[in-house]
Amino acid sequence: MESPKIINFQSLTQGVGRFNFKDKTCLIPQMNWIGCHLLAAVFRGYGIKTRVMETCKGLDLGKEYTSGKECYPCQITTGDILYAMKEEKERLGQAFNAESYIYFMPEADGPCRFGMYNKYQRIILDRFPELQKLKIGALSTNDGYSLAGIIDDSRVRDLRKTSYFSLVVGDILDRLLWRIRPYESTAGAADAFIEKATHHMGDAFERFGPDKDFDGILRELDGVIHEGKGIVDPEIPPKPFIGIVGEIYLRTHVQANQDVIRVLERYGAEVVNASICEWANYTSYDRLREAKARLRLCLRQFRLGHMKEILREIAGYAGDFYYQKFRQKKTYKHIASLIDLPEDHDIGHLEAILKEKDLFSFEVGTEACLSISGIVSYAREGYNGVVNVYPFTCMPSTITSAIVKPIMNDLGVPYLDTPYDSSVQPGREAAIRTFMYQAEQHFKRHGRKRQM
Repeated sequence: MESPKIINFQSLTQGVGRFNFKDKTCLIPQMNWIGCHLLAAVFRGYGIKTRVMETCKGLDLGKEYTSGKECYPCQITTGDILYAMKEEKERLGQAFNAESYIYFMPEADGPCRFGMYNKYQRIILDRFPELQKLKIGALSTNDGYSLAGIIDDSRVRDLRKTSYFSLVVGDILDRLLWRIRPYESTAGAADAFIEKATHHMGDAFERFGPDKDFDGILRELDGVIHEGKGIVDPEIPPKPFIGIVGEIYLRTHVQANQDVIRVLERYGAEVVNASICEWANYTSYDRLREAKARLRLCLRQFRLGHMKEILREIAGYAGDFYYQKFRQKKTYKHIASLIDLPEDHDIGHLEAILKEKDLFSFEVGTEACLSISGIVSYAREGYNGVVNVYPFTCMPSTITSAIVKPIMNDLGVPYLDTPYDSSVQPGREAAIRTFMYQAEQHFKRHGRKRQM
């Protein structure tokens, strides 16, 4: 890459936003491996050239162009896009044109640095003349991650529905992996199986997705589940059941969290991580909640002229949320006839948990809303321990830790904080071993959430 040049701050509005993906290659940062590859397959099915970028290979670049004050996911994703562009430039030579790509980096509102990743990364990219025309496609929680504008308007709603369904199926494949890997009859069989299954389901989404043939996708998923069940050794006894919450990137990005689920499994756990759909459902639920609050304010202030616009917003957000809830519940109900997998948390129920004793509020926002209520829900459901996974210095997760520690002490359920950055803490594994000893004792006294 050429030497960095002067920053053009005007590009924060011109180079970050919602752009049409036609004739572009969409570059998706890898967060959750399964979910990202299924989403990429959906995009390809709708005619969008899409590729999931390799992750962590450019971490040194990410560290070089960040100060260390950013949270860890910012360093990783910055390195990922810089490395991807470096590789493309070396591969294509003079034919390389950054304008041919759109870097897909959504954002969130609220007091979280994630909302500033794409702006900060825009500034970094603009320091390289050859990357200034690389657009950053930024979908936002402000409108519930609407996909409007990235493809023809006539196909936006179908793309959104199919994309959401890919998240549901991705969550199920994750839960299938965590369900069978602790009980696999042959070491490594579950990982090899799930990699093959992910590619198979990606092909199914690319083939059936554009026609919204969800039944066709489910038929393929049924076959995957039947094959996965064959990996389980029925002679292996049940293990302590551990729930994971935390910042969505760290808890789902295996390299970032130093494969914490596998470490927990090594010391005798069966693990369930909070889902990707939980965040998608929360954003739709929260936009609906906020729109209803604006409607109540208009009524109190007699601002009747704004009511029509707000009612239109409410109808849109309600349609999105209830469709997501319907699709997710229907899919999990179908899967329940094949295998016992934990269902996802209901967002309305999570908010009710916070309101019971005024633990926190959806008015504050961030993933702390989900983590605090998710931890309490896990404990009430009979899990044998809960782990909070997050970036070092993450504010929402630090708030979560401060609120839930005394609650978990009162409930008598083991709890562990696992903050991460790029370093390897020498005491991390000892802390996990201690936690798992406590979880084993809880398991012996109270059993576990569900029978095998």
